Amino acid sequence: METNRRTAARAVAAVLTADGLLHVLWATGSHWPADDTKALSYAVLGADVPFTPPVLLPLAAMLFTAAGLVTARARRRGRLLQAATVAVACGTALRGLVGLGWAFGLRAGLDEGAGDTFYWLNLALYTPLCLALAAAALRVARGSGGSGRIRERS
Repeated sequence: METNRRTAARAVAAVLTADGLLHVLWATGSHWPADDTKALSYAVLGADVPFTPPVLLPLAAMLFTAAGLVTARARRRGRLLQAATVAVACGTALRGLVGLGWAFGLRAGLDEGAGDTFYWLNLALYTPLCLALAAAALRVARGSGGSGRIRERS
C-alpha cells in the first residue's frame, strides 16, 4: 500500500512539475507548441489571455510547490501536509469537473472564436488527466505518510 501511495505521489509531482516547467518556458516568450501566443492561449485555456511572466511565474511557483507538498506527504505524516495534498486533489478535481462541463457543451469562460483545439485537448487530455491527478492526490492524502502507522483512537 505504501508503494502505491509513493507511486501516486511521484505521478502527481511529475505532472505538476512538467506543467510548471511549461509555464516557465512560456514566461520566456516561447509559444511552443503553438504557432503564436494567441493560438497557445486558445489551445490551453479556450480564451485569449496574457501569457506574460507576471501571470505565468506565480502559476509555475504554485505548481512546483504543490508537487513538493504532495511528495512530502507521501514521505511524512502531518496534518498540514495532508491538508495541502487534499487542496491539490480538490483543485485538480474542480478543473476536471469544469472540464466535464465544457466537454458537454457548457461554454462559460470560453471564447467563441477559440476553435476546436481546446475542446479536443480538454476532452482527451486535460480533463482525464485532472481527474486522475485528483484521485492520485487523494490516495496520497489518505496515507499515513512515512514508514510508521497511525494508531486509531478508541
